[in-house]
Amino acid sequence: MRQEKGLQNIIIVVLSVAVLAMSVGFAVYAQQLTVNGTATFSAAKWDVHFDTSSFNETSTIKASEKNVGNTAITYSVTLPSPGSEYSFTVNAKNYGTIDAALEAITLSGLTEAQKKYISYTVNYDGTDYDETTDGLADDLLVNDTHTLNVTVAYLLPADSADLPATDVEVNLTIALDYVTVD
Repeated sequence: MRQEKGLQNIIIVVLSVAVLAMSVGFAVYAQQLTVNGTATFSAAKWDVHFDTSSFNETSTIKASEKNVGNTAITYSVTLPSPGSEYSFTVNAKNYGTIDAALEAITLSGLTEAQKKYISYTVNYDGTDYDETTDGLADDLLVNDTHTLNVTVAYLLPADSADLPATDVEVNLTIALDYVTVD
């Protein structure tokens, strides 16, 4: 029994030394890797507007008054007779850091009767629009430019009774709605 107890004590000591040696050995082979870094995020900027320096009247008739701003263009023009028109081009540019897309073009100001002798159109980046159009997805990415050509024309209708009997002043509007690209 003493021998068995002695053998048990030896086994306990050997196992204790083995466990201690394994934990020290594990500690010797353990290694921690770390990654440290700094990230700087530049300020995001939403900035879609007209390039005012690109404004150009492209018709022989010139506006008597015009104001070309970053987000609005106003003009006043007299079209003297059927067949005359006023047109201009201007660039829309994305000066920001966020991609944009043209979502809708809204044209307003003409009644159905006026549409018989007045044409009001915008050519946006090669596509003609003469009525309100939504559901567009025409990207205007950062630093990109798209050209607008706006034309108002005095038409000669098939029926001369459709022409105005007196001077008519019409307030015409085009709204370009830009959103962020998803």
